[in-house]
Amino acid sequence: MAMLLSLFDFLGQFHSGFYVFQYITLRGILGVLTALIISLTIGPAMIRRLADYKIGQAVRADGPQTHLSKSGTPTMGGALILVAVTVSALLWSDLTNRYVWVVIAVTLLFGLIGGVDDYRKLVLGNSKGMPARKKYFWQSVVALTAALFLYLSAQSPVETQLIVPFFKNVIIDLGAWFVPVTYLVVVGASNAVNLTDGLDGLAIMPSVLVAGALGIFAYVSGHATFSAYLQIPNVSGAGELTVFCGALAGAGLGFLWFNAYPAQVFMGDVGALALGAALGMVAVLVRQELVLVIMGGVFVMETVSVMLQVASFKLTGRRIFRMAPLHHHFELRGWPEPRVIVRFWIVTVILVLIGLATLKIR
Repeated sequence: MAMLLSLFDFLGQFHSGFYVFQYITLRGILGVLTALIISLTIGPAMIRRLADYKIGQAVRADGPQTHLSKSGTPTMGGALILVAVTVSALLWSDLTNRYVWVVIAVTLLFGLIGGVDDYRKLVLGNSKGMPARKKYFWQSVVALTAALFLYLSAQSPVETQLIVPFFKNVIIDLGAWFVPVTYLVVVGASNAVNLTDGLDGLAIMPSVLVAGALGIFAYVSGHATFSAYLQIPNVSGAGELTVFCGALAGAGLGFLWFNAYPAQVFMGDVGALALGAALGMVAVLVRQELVLVIMGGVFVMETVSVMLQVASFKLTGRRIFRMAPLHHHFELRGWPEPRVIVRFWIVTVILVLIGLATLKIR
């Protein structure tokens, strides 16, 4: 039981009104509000502390000139998101649910990897931070451990099947392939969000929108009646992830309060790697990996732009974009930073709606 769930369950013996807290929908809303309040409350103190320790952003010399003014802005603010998400999820989730523990563990461990990278860059002054190979190794260890645990503890066939959106009866039984697929989704999503995190608020708002949509998927997947009506697989226990998704959305909105243009704080790798891993892990647990690719299209575009740029330069010596990731290309074409940010948000809203449409269009 959740910390508070067991308390309200006990109080329900004296007044039946307390049983309302058994409802996932209510606890999902309370998860949003709790994480939001925690973010807004401790945010200013955390930003001051980061500034006192001179944990400030280093800006690329070859980047857009408008970014030079950002140098020294406090970063590692993603720690604020992690605190708010974890506390809120622990308070309102059913802690007997293994999915809750898996997603919290993966989120915090990816946050730790990002935190070590940030610490080396910003505090120790090592411009390279954690070597890419080492960072990728630890991401792989965490993702593969989670994937193996889920594969070995799966209680029904649906937990290792790949659901193809828009097609009612196209379900691929992954078997042991579930492990590498899960690994790719979690590590891929983590690094994709990290690449997107280059402008004020650019990564956090799409993360909030995708988290909210995944919360809806979690709720209907875990609800036998709704999943039967919508003809989507019923994943027992997945409904509890609604609370975690709510906490993620609430913490993200709280962080956006300080990260909106012009940003008072940046999330750093500690936040970006953790956020991406959390979204990837939830998508795996609710069996919507392919829908995540649709809804997180902005993250996908940013990642593909980097891959194309590197490949093109190595093969032909030419660059496709003025600069990668993609958001810098638009900046160098003359778009003001707020315009890039808001347009990327609008694209995410459209993609999230398309993703949600897969619930019914099958």
